[in-house]
Amino acid sequence: MTHRAEPSTPLILSGQALSLEDVLAVAEGRRRVALSDDAEFHARIERGQRFLERLLEEDGVVYGVTTGYGDACTRPVAAEDIPSLPHQLFTFHGCGMGQALEVEAARAVVLVRLVSLCQGVSGVSIELLERLTWLLEHDVMPVIPEEGSVGASGDLTPLSYLAAVLCGERDVFDDGVRRPAAEALAERGLAPYRLKPKEGLALMNGTAVMTALGVLAFARCDYLSGLATRITALSVQALAGNPYHFDAELFTAKPHPGQQRVAARLREDLHAPTTPRNSPRLQDRYSTRCAPHVIGVVEDALPWWRQFLTNELNSANDNPLIDAEAGKVMHGGHFYGGHVAFVMDSLKQAAANLADLLDRQLALLVDSRYNHGLPSNLSGASPERLALNHGYKAVQIGASAWTAEALKLTMPASVFSRSTECHNQDKVSMGTIAARDALRVLTLVEQVAAATLHAAAQGVELRSRLAAGDATPERLSVFVDRLRKDIASLGEDRALDSDLNRLCALIRHRHWSLYDAG
Repeated sequence: MTHRAEPSTPLILSGQALSLEDVLAVAEGRRRVALSDDAEFHARIERGQRFLERLLEEDGVVYGVTTGYGDACTRPVAAEDIPSLPHQLFTFHGCGMGQALEVEAARAVVLVRLVSLCQGVSGVSIELLERLTWLLEHDVMPVIPEEGSVGASGDLTPLSYLAAVLCGERDVFDDGVRRPAAEALAERGLAPYRLKPKEGLALMNGTAVMTALGVLAFARCDYLSGLATRITALSVQALAGNPYHFDAELFTAKPHPGQQRVAARLREDLHAPTTPRNSPRLQDRYSTRCAPHVIGVVEDALPWWRQFLTNELNSANDNPLIDAEAGKVMHGGHFYGGHVAFVMDSLKQAAANLADLLDRQLALLVDSRYNHGLPSNLSGASPERLALNHGYKAVQIGASAWTAEALKLTMPASVFSRSTECHNQDKVSMGTIAARDALRVLTLVEQVAAATLHAAAQGVELRSRLAAGDATPERLSVFVDRLRKDIASLGEDRALDSDLNRLCALIRHRHWSLYDAG
């Protein structure tokens, strides 16, 4: 469901702050990117490069420009070798392993690195920014292996593939097809780029990969929060549960705003605005009754996750930074991805809890001891065929397996810092591993959500047949009708893998509008 951007108003880059939604729109191919032609923006970029050139002439020593990298910073590079040093940097970092990032993620990486360099403190040329913009405009994306970064000094190994592609080396996804970068550039009449003295370091020494993956993870988790709420409402309806567990006055007593927002959504979905004096059904099991308390953790964490990621996105995070106005080079550690790592570690824990919640709801729905009169395993077969048909029995087993795997992966990556590179990088963030873990957890949560959604919609329809005259609340009825345009109900047993894969794709691409932003 990734689409090439139409020739609409492009996202103009001039060093201004971008939102997570901006990155998502570009990553998903819904928006083009253009570099600003503002004279002051161009002057700011050029001042940094000119200052760096002057510094080389006057002082002769700049880390990573006239010296080796990392612990080799005390090793001077001969003047005649300075032009080839950036090429050496991306060459020896060409050791990435594992699967390649998806094209969507690669677009996000290129944009995030470009946003950082547009801050004007990295000592790069406007030509480099134009080349990065060109990659996005033509959808020529570096093939980036996902393994090999410890998250400080930034994403060196994966970002080396971006630097190499600009120079006509390694592979690209050209409109989604993998091919040598040299071929893709030559076909368009573009000569390989020659990196200027600090540009290899500026491209590679940053947090672009973990931040890009973090933005994608944030969007998926945000949507799953709303979807888990809708699935919970369907489950409560299917189980003939107590809709008054989500009473507004009840939730004023525990004033977490995200939790209150989830409860309000459930009240609206279940059409339960006012709690009676005493509910006919007292207390449901925790997986429905406490759903606002589980989903609310995600809702209340989303704002600070957004803040951390937005700040990282709009930062200059390579090293050293160039302050042309003050006339100095600033050496530091902005490549350290601790904030992204902390977001991703906490996000994957909160997201895995959504899987656990929905898995428990599914277990109630299929069990005739707890589903209040629905057929065993929610089979839609005729009564005389029930012995032969097993409905969602295997789906519930699968959901349990996916939930267990998601929960297993919640160990925080950020606590596993390793001392690397001759103890120069002796404390690292593991931010990219945390982001990759989070994306895997989210994939598993989406699978559990797909399974529970399939079953809960079936349960709502079965409940409607049992409860003559007791109509399904309108919002849930409309949602099930929309769902049925994509996925049929289950009568006689059939293999459900194609249904579940279809649902996962719809979930991943936020197919259904769920709730207004609260």
